[in-house]
Amino acid sequence: MTCALCSGHALLAQVLPKWTEKARKAVFSVVTYNKDNQILNTGNGFYIDNNGTAVSDYTLFRGAERAVIVTADGKELPVDCILGANDMFDVVKFRTAVDKKTVASLQPVGQSAGTDETVYLLPYSTQKATTVQSGSIVRCDTIANGSFYYTVNLQTADKNVSCPVMNATGQVIGLVQKSADPESKESYVIGIEFAASLTINALSGNDMALQSIGIRKGLPDDEAQALVYVYMQSATMDNNSYLNLLNDFLEQFPNSPEGYQRRASCYMAFGDDAHNRLADNDLKKSFEVTNKKDEAHYSLAKLFYSYNLNRGETPAYTGWGWERAADEISQAITQNDQPLYRQTAGDIYFAMQKYPEAYEAYEAVNRSELATAASFYAAAKAKELTEGSQLEEVVALMDSAVARYAKPYGKEAAPYLYERARVKTEMKKFREAVIDYNDFYDAMLGQVTADFFVTREQAEVQCRMYQQAINDVNRATELEPKNAEMWMEKGSVHLRVNQLDEAIQALQHSLSLDAQNAVAYRMLGYCQVQQGNKKEGLAHLQKALEMGDTVAKGLIEKYK
Repeated sequence: MTCALCSGHALLAQVLPKWTEKARKAVFSVVTYNKDNQILNTGNGFYIDNNGTAVSDYTLFRGAERAVIVTADGKELPVDCILGANDMFDVVKFRTAVDKKTVASLQPVGQSAGTDETVYLLPYSTQKATTVQSGSIVRCDTIANGSFYYTVNLQTADKNVSCPVMNATGQVIGLVQKSADPESKESYVIGIEFAASLTINALSGNDMALQSIGIRKGLPDDEAQALVYVYMQSATMDNNSYLNLLNDFLEQFPNSPEGYQRRASCYMAFGDDAHNRLADNDLKKSFEVTNKKDEAHYSLAKLFYSYNLNRGETPAYTGWGWERAADEISQAITQNDQPLYRQTAGDIYFAMQKYPEAYEAYEAVNRSELATAASFYAAAKAKELTEGSQLEEVVALMDSAVARYAKPYGKEAAPYLYERARVKTEMKKFREAVIDYNDFYDAMLGQVTADFFVTREQAEVQCRMYQQAINDVNRATELEPKNAEMWMEKGSVHLRVNQLDEAIQALQHSLSLDAQNAVAYRMLGYCQVQQGNKKEGLAHLQKALEMGDTVAKGLIEKYK
């Protein structure tokens, strides 16, 4: 919609609307600085509430590491944080420190302004006798989120960018945008509702417009969103920056148990007693503010589990050892016995090498709706490491893990097939082990290592599947042609089936890769003696003996 253009004109202070004197105090000058603390840009902005929330143009802040505002009364206040930014419409929302005595703000209009409505451009000024331009709205367009974009018949300059445009009753309808044509008699105004609606959300850490501003960012208003935002930012920040972010979070959400736990984890990462004491205080605070004590014990148990798992040989901070983790999960289970807590208990006891207790905890999970292949596997490992256990019991648990998957097996089942094959090999059930190794190979779509082929080959040899064993050891040497151990294994397989020429060739190749392999010398010498090359064979056996192979001594005495 358009109307006949009205010429923009200036109003003297004495005939200005009554609200002008108060409104001008909400408008300020902005100065942004780069990383070298040099002035980057200067411009305008204004407050939209009494808590220091303000708006301006995004271009002014792009690349800035800090910023200050200068109020109409001449007071300089720092920009505290960025609350949202949009590079397409060139607008930014931020918060400054607040002078409670003199703070003033503009009231956003409650609805769109109408065509032909008279509007006023309120510039930044330190003088009471402010000169204000007036004009009228030519067109009103709807943009994102039901906001408005206005065309007004006002000629504006760069010094007017981000100054507020007001209606007759003193409500702000928007802020002036930079004009592409300084001579144009029309200007453009981004509606205040769009600027005011800018926010930080859980995924804002990936917003390029926000990333281009070095000034710290505010947090989402919703606690759950803020927690996700903090988590996302943790991966890109150093400890000190992350700690500052957590301090901001807890200032905004002082009753968040997870906030205190995350800050405690951050303190713990510094690794010194001073920070550990701060962490300990936060952990106590997290327990005080929560209404769900069992969840608090569970969270602390996981925290101390991770702490002890990663501290290596460093002594635990007082009261933070494995027993603390076990005590916390025990209290969680006492208050609310659920499978998730039992799983964590199993992990803690396993790490403490208390395998019977770990097995009991995992079995409790296996009797619940949370039973998985992983929980049966964990129970199998705990059972295997429990003194006096039978391998049949371990295999039975591994059977339950594998039974969670249907044939043809996918990669998810592969680890359990491999482990069951390993246990069956220990039980000397070699043919059954080979079947599991074959299923593992298929599950992995043939994407296996040379070590796998050697492992399967050794089981195949034990059940006299010699051709399969030769095929596997050949594939191993193809994958790792410079691995001396692989070639020695190949020689061993050929020797076992009395293929002496192939054995000698493989062993000589092994020694060409590693001339210090005493076992390879002994095996080579034995093969040569068997072929009737006694002199050279005994020489290689003697070489093995000199290198410390005691088995070679008996062979020398036998064939000398």
